[in-house]
Amino acid sequence: MSVSLLKLIRAHIVCIVSRMTDCAHRVAYARCGTVTFTFILIATFHMSQKRIIRIGLLGFGVVGQGVWKNIEKNRQALEFRLGAQLDITEVVVKNASKPREVAVPAECYSTDPTRVVDNPEIDIVCEMMGGTGEALELTRRALKQGKVVVTANKALVCEHGEELFKIANENGGHYFYEASVAGGIPIIKTIREALVANRFKLIFGILNGTSNYILTRMEREGLSFEATLGDARQLGYVEADEALDLDGIDAAHKAVILAYLAHGKWVKLDEIICEGIREVSGTDIEIAGQLGYKIKLLAVIARDFEANKLSVRLHPALIAKSEVIAGVDEVYNGVSVTGDVVGTTVLIGRGAGQDATSSSVISDIADAVFMIQGAPKPVISEEDEEVYRQLADGLELAVPADLAGRYYLRVHVKDEEGVLAKISNILAAHHISFATVNQKELADGTALIMLTTHESNETAVAAAKAALTAESVVVAAPVSLRIFEPSY
Repeated sequence: MSVSLLKLIRAHIVCIVSRMTDCAHRVAYARCGTVTFTFILIATFHMSQKRIIRIGLLGFGVVGQGVWKNIEKNRQALEFRLGAQLDITEVVVKNASKPREVAVPAECYSTDPTRVVDNPEIDIVCEMMGGTGEALELTRRALKQGKVVVTANKALVCEHGEELFKIANENGGHYFYEASVAGGIPIIKTIREALVANRFKLIFGILNGTSNYILTRMEREGLSFEATLGDARQLGYVEADEALDLDGIDAAHKAVILAYLAHGKWVKLDEIICEGIREVSGTDIEIAGQLGYKIKLLAVIARDFEANKLSVRLHPALIAKSEVIAGVDEVYNGVSVTGDVVGTTVLIGRGAGQDATSSSVISDIADAVFMIQGAPKPVISEEDEEVYRQLADGLELAVPADLAGRYYLRVHVKDEEGVLAKISNILAAHHISFATVNQKELADGTALIMLTTHESNETAVAAAKAALTAESVVVAAPVSLRIFEPSY
C-alpha cells in the first residue's frame, strides 16, 4: 500500500473521529477508488460533555459506605468505562450526626427519603436500608415512578420480588439485585446472561459466609460451636439478628432468588427445607472427616425436567472432600451451576463484607447507567413476565417423599445392652438400612451412635427420628444431616 494511500485513509479516519461525540467503539470507513477499508478503532473516545447520572442512597451502613468509598476511589476509571459522570447527590440516613468511617459532604445527608425517592433528578435509587418494612414502601414508590432501583436486600427480593418486578414492568422501571446473592460473586449475571442458553438441572453451593466461617474453624481447630460463634461475633461476622446466619434464613432467601432466576417460580420460605448449623457438633465434623466428607451449609436448587418438579432447600450436609465446593472455606461463598449446554461451572469469591458487596452494587449501577444511556436491558429481564411464565410452566414443588438420598444420623443413647439392635429395628421398620456405624462412649455413662444410611427419603427419615425420640433408651432427639451427592 503506498504512503499517499495511507495518508488519505488516515485523513478520512481523523475527519470521521473528530465528529464523534459519544463513547463507544467506532467503525470508520475510508474510500479510495473502488476499495473500502474498514477500521475497528479499539480506543474509546470521550464525549465533549458526559451525561451526569445522579444517584441517591437509601441507607449508609457498611455497604452504603463501601459504595461511596469505591466509586470515589475508582471514579476516573469508572466514568471512562461508562461514558458518564456519576454524582451521588443524596444520602438518606436515620441519624445524620452519627460518626461514620467514610467522609461525606454535610449537604448530601438527609433523614428524608423523599429527597431520593420522589426527586425527579435522581436517576438511580440504591436501596441499602435492609428489612422489609420501610424499604419495601420506598422501593414500591420509586419503581412506580419508573426509576431504576439497585438493591442488596435479599430479604426484600425474596419476599416481595414478584410484586416489585411487576411494578417495574408496568411503570418502565428496573430492579437490579446482583448484590443480594453471594456478595462479590456475579452469580445472577452469570445465570441471566452468560449461561442464558442453558436449562439448569442443578445449582448448589455455600451462600452464607458466617456459617461457613464457623464450620471451617470447628473443623480446623476442633473448636465447639459456641466458642467459634463467640469469635465470629467479635469479628463482626454475625448479623444483629443471629437467626439470619445461624438458622439458615439468610442463605435460604438467596436460594429462593436463584430458584426464581433459573426456573421462573417464586417459592415461599415456609415451602422449603430450611435448617441452620446450630445442631452440628464437633463429633459430626470428626466422623464426617473420617468418612471422606466435610460438613457445609448448602443451598440446593434441583429440577427434574422429565417430572417437571423443583426442589429448593437449605441445610447442613455432608459433601465429599473431592468436590470443589467442599474446599470453599472461611467467609468465602461458592456456587456450582450445571446447565444442559455448558456443563458445570463453579464460581468462588467473598460472599460478604463491605468491598465484596459494594462491588456487586456498583456493577449493577454500571448496568443501570448503560441502560439509561440506551443500551438494551439484560438478556433475560426479570420484568419479562412471559419469559418467566414459560420457564415455570407446569412446574411443581417436590414433596418430601420425592427427595431421596443418603443420610447421617447421630443418636444419643443410654449405654445399655441391645441399644444398637433397637435402633436398627426402628430404622428397618421405616425401610432404612445402615451403611456405616460408629460409637462414642461418654463420661456420663451414655453413648453417641453415629451412622450413615443407604438411600432413603425425607418422609421415612422424619418418621424414623420421631420413633427414635419416643424410645426410652434414647436420651435426646436424634440429629440428622443429609449426604449431598450431586448428580451433574
